[in-house]
Amino acid sequence: MPSDAVPALREPEDAEQDPRPARSRAVLIEAASRLLAEGGIEAVTIDAVTRVARVSRATLYRHFGSGTELLAAAFERLLPPVPLAPEGGELRERLVALVAKQAELIEQAPLQLTLLSWLGLSMSDTEAVDEDAAVGDRPRLQTLKRRIIAQYREPFDAILSGADTRAGLREDLDTDLVLAQLGGPLIFNRLVTGRPSDAAFCVRLVDDFLAANTRP
Repeated sequence: MPSDAVPALREPEDAEQDPRPARSRAVLIEAASRLLAEGGIEAVTIDAVTRVARVSRATLYRHFGSGTELLAAAFERLLPPVPLAPEGGELRERLVALVAKQAELIEQAPLQLTLLSWLGLSMSDTEAVDEDAAVGDRPRLQTLKRRIIAQYREPFDAILSGADTRAGLREDLDTDLVLAQLGGPLIFNRLVTGRPSDAAFCVRLVDDFLAANTRP
């Protein structure tokens, strides 16, 4: 099992200056993140994390109400920064550049696909549509969901929110639909067809989108 080969973590040398709860929480997240990066979701078990972090199961459950919450914290730690929306230029150029960035993110980071698949399976129907539900027994899962929304949605919102941009597109254009039309195929292409979302693929996505949504 991949987790068996992972050495136990050392607590920071200045641990005496850190509050104990904060220190143990950080060590647990570090352990779970390392196991996730090296062995995938299956490696992040309660036994493996407590062994690597050198803490008790009781301590783990004090910080994280479930393994799902701990895994959400690990995923969040490993997420790359949100890509910025390209500035300047024509709408087509900016969309092609952004779609290519998103494609590169997915192609170079298989963890992204694992996360998206896991997040979709972990969220109930209610949680999937309730963006104000960052309370309850799974707050870290909701926080992770918001990070994913920011990562994939905010750059598109930045491009499509301008008055000059909206003037050239259909009045009833739904941003959620834009995300599905431009972002969804990138994930589907990687998961199902296994083909790379190269430059030609990204250009075709944008051109098809603009052909269907540009005002006459």
